[in-house]
Amino acid sequence: MNLYDIIQKPILSERTFEGIKNKCYVFRVVPSATKDQIRLAVENAFKGVKVESIRTANYDGKIKRQGRHEGARPAWKKAFVQLTADSKAIEFFEGLQ
Repeated sequence: MNLYDIIQKPILSERTFEGIKNKCYVFRVVPSATKDQIRLAVENAFKGVKVESIRTANYDGKIKRQGRHEGARPAWKKAFVQLTADSKAIEFFEGLQ
């Protein structure tokens, strides 16, 4: 798996904006990604960034119905990436605050 395929998209909400002040960023990642792979993907995608710690959460896909037919949304994974204090901030999130 390519490192650029691991991070799917950033998760932007009121709660995640509070974490940006403390250099904690939240991303939706591939469910099979490990913490080491997420660390390498973030450090390679955003230059000048050093990752201190990563917390992950797995979410099951919801069962959805339409009439009598059932289907399921895919399962996904959320990664909370905490940067070091001397690390450069991620530029993508700078203009959003």
